[in-house]
Amino acid sequence: MKRSRLKSLINGLLISFMLVCVFSSYAQEKFGGLALYTVRDAMGDNAKETLKAVADAGYINIEAAGYSDGKFYNMTPLEFKAYLKELGLNPISTHQGSVTLDNADAMMADVKAAGFKYFVVPVPPMGLFKVDSETRTMGMKGGAENLANILTTLGKKAKKAGLKLLYHNHDFEYKKDVDGIIPIEYLLENCDSKYVNFQMDLFWVTKAGADPVAYFKKYPKRFKMWHVKDMDDQGRFAPVGTGHLDLARILANKKLSGMKYYMVEQDKTFKMEPLEAIKVSHEGLKKIGFK
Repeated sequence: MKRSRLKSLINGLLISFMLVCVFSSYAQEKFGGLALYTVRDAMGDNAKETLKAVADAGYINIEAAGYSDGKFYNMTPLEFKAYLKELGLNPISTHQGSVTLDNADAMMADVKAAGFKYFVVPVPPMGLFKVDSETRTMGMKGGAENLANILTTLGKKAKKAGLKLLYHNHDFEYKKDVDGIIPIEYLLENCDSKYVNFQMDLFWVTKAGADPVAYFKKYPKRFKMWHVKDMDDQGRFAPVGTGHLDLARILANKKLSGMKYYMVEQDKTFKMEPLEAIKVSHEGLKKIGFK
């Protein structure tokens, strides 16, 4: 074989090897989930471009928070599913705040058609959620027993539809109500795990003065999904890895929790643009050890 031909062959092999390394490295960077509520304004402006930016930031799983009139971000369930597949994104969960006992069956059919696995109730539904206009504190009407009954009914409907129902918390569920009941504990103890499980928001649990790991120990395997966000020195939302929550300690108890998926969420990003904040959080996930 001539020297020039051998040199060309070696160079070609080296280039191929480098490309494989580059693409392998890129593939390894694709991990983790994002709650699209974080980028809700951008999703409202241009959902398709925003979803592409989410994929480019390295996320592979998504949680929706934009269902209306039978569509997800103005796309039919099948259109939405197809576009996510095109981008290499997986539809895992969706927050369905407008669910009622009457519309649940049709809504769950849409959720299933879009390819989601988890149907998440983000707040007490059907008008039970309340926010004090002066203090901006959150709470609910009707009591924990009423909510447990509603969630159980919805959970049975979800199971029938081939979905899994989760309830997402804020801070008030981890504090005693007017009856001296801690709502989340009532729900955990009175909702059958066959029908109802939980998406723990790590920030809000901590904000309530509770310890996520203590709840994993008391109620193992019930927290199938987490919302991962950090807390700054002012007690505000912060990108993952930039605050003072001990997320590594919480992650070490993943198996005890029962966590199958996690979603980065930052309700407000303050001076940082949301699409920039999700990149910072993705780097934070990597450093902490999330996969």
